[in-house]
Amino acid sequence: QRVIPKGQKNSLSVNRETLQAALQRAAILTTEKFKGVRFSLTSNKITIQSTNAEQEEAQEEIETTYDGDTVEIGFNVSYLLDVLANIKNEAIQISLGDANSSAVITLPGSEAFKYVVMPMRI
Repeated sequence: QRVIPKGQKNSLSVNRETLQAALQRAAILTTEKFKGVRFSLTSNKITIQSTNAEQEEAQEEIETTYDGDTVEIGFNVSYLLDVLANIKNEAIQISLGDANSSAVITLPGSEAFKYVVMPMRI
């Protein structure tokens, strides 16, 4: 219970399948050594970016319900895809503080499922 962050000021809801498909496309450009993707959260939109050593870049934009602060945060795409593969709900909720704090993925209306993802520096 102590590792689950409390009181994150930014929260968004997004369609699980849409996010999963975007992450799978962005993951194509990651390497075995570096699995990082950058999330840029702005008003009602997530932009997902990934790059590789050959200077190739992928960028995906997803509509979402988000009205928090503008946040840029990096995650290991493998960890995000693992959690999304184990969720059957259509919608998920992601709560986070800033670029240095962990994110909590939950199901709207359910306290039974919580998944903590640590950010990574990109």
